[in-house]
Amino acid sequence: MIPPPETFRVNSRRVACDGSGHGIDPALGHPRIYIEIDERGFGECGYCDRRFALAGGPADDGTLADH
Repeated sequence: MIPPPETFRVNSRRVACDGSGHGIDPALGHPRIYIEIDERGFGECGYCDRRFALAGGPADDGTLADH
């Protein structure tokens, strides 16, 4: 399996992603979508493949940056 390009640690089961941040201007991102964190403890953006892991959840290995 190829790892996702970026993984963010979040504190909410519902997050928004528009592809911006980390040097990417919002105008160059993608439409804003909302992602639900599932029972595996993470959710992925269908546009940019970013992964969002719930802090303290099953996918949180303690090495992720907070977003």
